[in-house]
Amino acid sequence: MSGSQLWDDVDDYFISHLSPDDDALRAALRESEAAGLPAIAVTAAQGKFLQLLAQVQGARNVLEIGTLGGYSTIWMARALPEDGRLISLEYNAKHADVATRNIARAGLERIVEVRVGPALESLPKLADENPAPFDLVFIDADKANNAHYVEWALRLTRAGSLIIVDNVVRGGRVTEADSTEPDVAGTRAAIELIAGHPRLSGTALQTVGQKGYDGFALARVLG
Repeated sequence: MSGSQLWDDVDDYFISHLSPDDDALRAALRESEAAGLPAIAVTAAQGKFLQLLAQVQGARNVLEIGTLGGYSTIWMARALPEDGRLISLEYNAKHADVATRNIARAGLERIVEVRVGPALESLPKLADENPAPFDLVFIDADKANNAHYVEWALRLTRAGSLIIVDNVVRGGRVTEADSTEPDVAGTRAAIELIAGHPRLSGTALQTVGQKGYDGFALARVLG
């Protein structure tokens, strides 16, 4: 058995017992595929992990940077109270339209708002609204701007908030200090920002599973 097949089998076992899907989640993936969205959504195990983090946080306000088809959005929004709020920023209008339908099908349209446009344009507008601090920020957008997204997350959070940056391993290329690839350079900049910032304490973990070899960074806002 190949390593990747073993990873898939283990993920299947864990997911079937600990994070089984349902009609709304299956529909979100199905509709995303039918619309031609890239198959880069988090796995069910990862979605459940995000949901648990939000629940452990007692989160009322969540910010997501990178909506895609709304699959991860649904997982996190289900952790929020009825008066909670999740704002998700999506660059691609087609993706946002698919996500909005998927979120409504899941019955979460009163909690979730999808905003369309480049996140680095949406974030200053969001800050101008002086929103309540976000308890959790999930960053899963264009990797070149990861450090900028972490900086904005810091402005929009409070002491004790969590910031998660997805897909930080880049197939192992994150170790390449001289890389000129935007995704690698942006990810390295985010890791080094977390490492050196006095308001952040963080770590990063490598993962294997249905999405292959990858990983994420997790940081806690200190003050």
